Parts: sequence; structure tokens; C-alpha cells
Amino acid sequence: MARVIQIRGVPDDIHDTLAKAAEVEGVSLTRYMLRELRHIANRAQAVRDNAAVIRDTQAKVQGHVDRDTILKALHDGRGE
Repeated sequence: MARVIQIRGVPDDIHDTLAKAAEVEGVSLTRYMLRELRHIANRAQAVRDNAAVIRDTQAKVQGHVDRDTILKALHDGRGE
């Protein structure tokens, strides 16, 4: 079921920028904002998923593994 989100106190310049962006794309401000909220939600989910992988990896190696080490292992595994 769809829900309503209301945001109060949006500064005029931000509202105007978003309204113009929606107009350029030929969609309503509501449709534009819904699409942007989907992008935000997808990014947030990806961050949570990545954090879970890092926690799982750290638990498996029983120590701290930083982001760069994990990325290097991923790239090495892909032959990059």
C-alpha cells in the first residue's frame, strides 16, 4: 500500500530546483521525487548489504578487515 510523505520547510531554492528538474524531464514533481526516493532507498540498501558483507568477512577471519583489503580481494578475484 502506498504511503504519504510530507516534507515541511523545504527552502524555496531547493523546491524550485527540483520542480525545474522535473519539468525538464517532463514529469510531475511528485513522480520525480518518488523516483529520487527510490534511488536513495536503493543506495541505502546497498550500503547495508556491503556492511553486512564486511561484518561477515571480519567474523570469518576473526579480525578486522578494512574496506581497502576487501576491495583488493574482490578485484584480484575478478582478475582486475
